[in-house]
Amino acid sequence: MQEPFRPVSHVRHVALAVPNYREAVDFYQDLWGLEKVADDSGLSFWGTPADPEQYVMRLREDEQKGMDLVAYAAHSAADVDRLAERLIAGNVRIEREPHCLDTPGGGYGVRFYDPDGVLVEVSADVVAKPHRPLEERESVPQSLSHFVINTPNIDTMRDFYQEYLGLRVTDWLGNVLCFMRSGSQHHILALGRGRHTAVNHISFEMRGIDEYLRGSGRLLRAGREMLWGPGRHTAGDNSFAYYLDPNGNVHEYTTALEVVDDENHEPRTYDMKPETQDQWGLGGAITEAMIAAQANDPDQKLWASSPV
Repeated sequence: MQEPFRPVSHVRHVALAVPNYREAVDFYQDLWGLEKVADDSGLSFWGTPADPEQYVMRLREDEQKGMDLVAYAAHSAADVDRLAERLIAGNVRIEREPHCLDTPGGGYGVRFYDPDGVLVEVSADVVAKPHRPLEERESVPQSLSHFVINTPNIDTMRDFYQEYLGLRVTDWLGNVLCFMRSGSQHHILALGRGRHTAVNHISFEMRGIDEYLRGSGRLLRAGREMLWGPGRHTAGDNSFAYYLDPNGNVHEYTTALEVVDDENHEPRTYDMKPETQDQWGLGGAITEAMIAAQANDPDQKLWASSPV
């Protein structure tokens, strides 16, 4: 029996087009705890000291708000080429055929659109940047944990990411959220059932519970409202605290995402109960503020080429 094609190892970065660019720069630098690794006029790349990825977020100033692209790591350049062949054979719209990347760290990647028109990049051979373990009480993101997209076409999107990126369904929360993994980490991508395509939230892994709480406290002291949390989900078994960035995108601090047996795990479906949404009972059932925020505005960058 032929082995399934699973070219992707993890999510590299999310690139956003943002109208409130200066405010976003201040937010990531002064409050969220990312570090600027490169910038140009109206364009900046943001990493963490603990992650070998060159950057985990990219911001680009634009009058319209949306996702420029979502980037995933491939195991090898050969997998990038094989993926491109499969995409072409499946009549998937290619934005750029396999090519050498000119973003920080370089690499070799292909760009294409998913069924909703989100631009996806899959790349290999990106040079790792110097990194170090976070110290105790260092309350900055350790890595990009996962990314969640709202979609009106959840089944079509699930099938696409299974077929081409080789992701597997880990769990469902009701019929609202589909969690998908590339390996043993519970999910690197989740699909949320929504009226339109948009960022649901972007999640960042913290060193531990203490650092997660200290980071949350920093935002609260700065006057940022916690939309929901602190709490601990059942699907994923991870802690959560959600905030809005200056452009109306929800960001999450998390830690201790569940590790599953990648080969043998059977998908579970969790009921939409308060005790399922938050095991601790501190954040409780999802708040009205969180529901409204995660719905987000319709993405204005669908089916659009990214200028970077």
